[in-house]
Parts: sequence; C-alpha cells; structure tokens
Amino acid sequence: MLLLVLACAAHAEDPVRVGSKRFTESYILGELLARAAGGEHKPGLGNTGIVLAALKAGAIDVYPEYTGTIAAEIVRLPGSASIDQLNGALAQQGLAAGVPLGFNNSYALAMREERAQALGIARLSDLARHPELKFGLSQEFIGRADGWPGLKRAYDLPFDTPRGLDHGLAYEAIAQHQVDAIDIYSTDAKIDKYGLTVLDDDRSYFPRYDAVLLYRADLPQRLPKIWAALKQLEGRIDDATMRKMNAAAELEGKDFATVAAGFLAQRPGAATATASPSAKAAPAGDFWSKLFGPDFARLTLEHLGLVFVSLAASIVIGIPLGILAAKRPATEGLILGATGVAQTIPSLALLAVLIPLTGRIGAVPAFIALAVYALLPIVRNTHTALTQITVGMRQAAQSLGMRAGTILTKIELPLAAPTILAGIKTSAVINVGTATIAAFIGAGGYGERIVTGLALNDHAMLLAGAIPAAVLALLIEGGFRFGERWMIPAGLRRAS
Repeated sequence: MLLLVLACAAHAEDPVRVGSKRFTESYILGELLARAAGGEHKPGLGNTGIVLAALKAGAIDVYPEYTGTIAAEIVRLPGSASIDQLNGALAQQGLAAGVPLGFNNSYALAMREERAQALGIARLSDLARHPELKFGLSQEFIGRADGWPGLKRAYDLPFDTPRGLDHGLAYEAIAQHQVDAIDIYSTDAKIDKYGLTVLDDDRSYFPRYDAVLLYRADLPQRLPKIWAALKQLEGRIDDATMRKMNAAAELEGKDFATVAAGFLAQRPGAATATASPSAKAAPAGDFWSKLFGPDFARLTLEHLGLVFVSLAASIVIGIPLGILAAKRPATEGLILGATGVAQTIPSLALLAVLIPLTGRIGAVPAFIALAVYALLPIVRNTHTALTQITVGMRQAAQSLGMRAGTILTKIELPLAAPTILAGIKTSAVINVGTATIAAFIGAGGYGERIVTGLALNDHAMLLAGAIPAAVLALLIEGGFRFGERWMIPAGLRRAS
C-alpha cells in the first residue's frame, strides 16, 4: 500500500524522467521505475554512452544501470569497487548510484549445448584450444573495457575481434549455427529456450553487475516524494523474478508496460499502480495487428515531422550555401568539403554529441542531426546546377541591363530548378530512412518499432516499422514527381 500512496503523492512534484537502454531488461526496468514514481519513460536510448550523456545533460533524471558497468565504463574503477567507491567517483560528474534492486545480471559467454559438448568446452579457458570458433558479440560488448578486449587478454584467446552483432539477433544467429558463441546476460530469458550452455568464468574475469539506479545527485532533494517511491523498489527484484519478466516480454509477447504493471500489481495495494504518461504499449498479435496498431497514427505523424521539419531547415541553409559555393569559388572547397564530411559522421555518434550540446533528448537533437545529413545533396546539386549555366547566358542577361541579383532569381535559379529539386528529393528520401535512428534518443517515429523489434528479436515488429518507412519513401518520391509539374517552369519540364 505504501508504494501506491507514494506513487500518487509524487504527482505533486514535477514528473521524474526515466531513461532506459536498448535491450529488453532495461526497457522493463525503465517502465517499472516510471510507473512506480508516476514519471515519464524515455525508452530505448541506445547504449551506455547515449543514455549517460542524456543523464549528464539533465534530459533524464534516472535510469537502471549495473555496478560493473558503472565501474568499468563510467568511472574507470576495478569491478570489485564498492558502492561507496563508485559514488565517490560519480560525485565528480554530478551523479550518484543507489537503490540496489536485488539481482545480479552478469555478462557471460554461451554456446549451443550440443556444440559445447562435442568440443569439450565447459569453461571460458577451454575456448583457447579452438581457434576455429566463430563469435557473435554485441557491439557494446566488443567496445567495453569489461567486455571483449579484457576477456581476450585475461584468457589469452586466439581470436580476432569479430564483427558486431545486435544482442537481440545473436540468439537467432547461434540457433541457426551461424556463430558458435555469443555474449549473454545471465538473466536473459532465451538461454533455456535456445538450449544454450553458459560457459564457466573460471578465472573470475567478469565482475558483479548488480542492478541499481544511476541518477542525478540532486534527485533525492529535488523530488523527495518521487525518490521515496523509487526507494520502495530496493531489493524487490531477485534473479528469478527478472528472468520471469524478461521471458514475459520475449517469449510470451507481452509489451513492456504490461510486464511492469504486472510486477507492481503483485505488491499489496498496488494493483492500480500509476501508468507512466509515456507508456507506449507495443501491439500484440500477428504482423497486421502490429502494423496497424493503435500507435500507427502517432508514429506516422512523428516520422513525417522529423523528415519535413529537418528537410525544411536543410533547404533554407543548403540552397544559399550552394549559391555561395558557385558564386564565390574561394568558398567552394570549404562548403562542399564540410557538408561531405558531415555526411560521413555515424548517425548515432552525432546524436550522442548533440545531447550534451543541446541539453535535451528527443526531437531537437534529432532535427539537427537529420538537417545536417540532408545538406549534402541540396548543396552539391545547387552548386552543380549553377556552375553548369553557360557564361554566354549570363552575358546575354547583363547586356540587357539586368543586375546580378535579378539574373540569379529570374534566370539562373529557374534553369537550375530541376537539378536543385532532384537534390531536395534525394535528401527527403534519405531522411525517411535516417529518421528511424532518431528513436535511439526518444524522438519517436517508425524507428520506435524497429528498436523494439531488435530488442525482442520480433521480426513482425521490425517489419511493422520498416515497411511503413519504405512506403513513406515511395510516397514522397511520387509526391515530388507530381510536384515538379508546378514547381518547375513549363519550358524546363522535359529536361527534368
């Protein structure tokens, strides 16, 4: 009953903003925290780097984390560091860790049981005798200090660093015999389903990964009632309970909000625990029910907003830059080079950088990133179209007494319109696909389904996000073709 009372009382304060990473357990815990405290959940914010940047920037207040991750990735301390030692180091970043939830979700490596038995592999040290093995490791595990690099050194493993494989897809890859070993979390629900053997960490390489809350240090003082509600979760989730909740999402097809609500409903007096304002239940059922689920209209509007607001900004910035590069040859190399380099920046890296710069997650950094990615085709096409107009054409206009500005607006830009429009069309179609990445920082759109589908290895959910994005790209392509009939002067339409 106390948990329910505190959750209701928390509404008197500003709602707490809860983040989560892009895997099943983090989704569930994030939803659980938001519901327990009556807060807002920003789900699936990518890997540790992105969600930590959001926390530091104040875009979120708290998210579920693990002591081993805090030690190795955030404060660079030994995995055996105590919570007091972690907090001593976190204080320098304005952060703190606490409220141990009660379970340990350690990293481990696993193989198919029959494969491990055939090769006589039961321990991590046994892997060194089999250099022919193929690993399917998650990108984060490959890059973490407490992941593959340290594991390879600790066990003197004779393997090159493998290519990264999304954690949600790794189980299917090992089931189809495409890889021999994958990294897992000890509370994963699919270990038993896929008949995997967890290899013994016989040199005790992996530290404990006790689940805790990582939060902004001022949270307990700023939102004391909400903090009291969160404190009620301390020690409430053991390993078996967490595995059961993961299984409910991954094996039974329940959405994260339902799983979290089910856990809170088990507590006396908490059957009506408050739903988080941002709770977005994933539609259950077959592909068609997921495709046209209750979130379809919202996701479509969000995706259209991401695409066209960023495209408008790119047009406003890109066309003048293209004109400048064409009219001032001294700037050509700088402008075209800068927009070309911007196009090569990995999208997640750019989003991660923009979070601390803007102090926000969601639409604002997503708009900026998409606008940057849309610049190159517009700038380059504008520059190319203007530089291909013959000198004789300009001289003829000058002989008629036309000024440079008039020549640009009345002759050059109309002649360049087909090529400029082609660049805008290219940027728009590219933006439809790139906008799906914005879901990694809570900006919504069809990428929200794709991210959820990856976390759950749910092919229907993946397609329910990918297919509308592909259809939208085709519709935009067709819309631009139709629009050319009135956007391009009649005498130039044949050339277009």
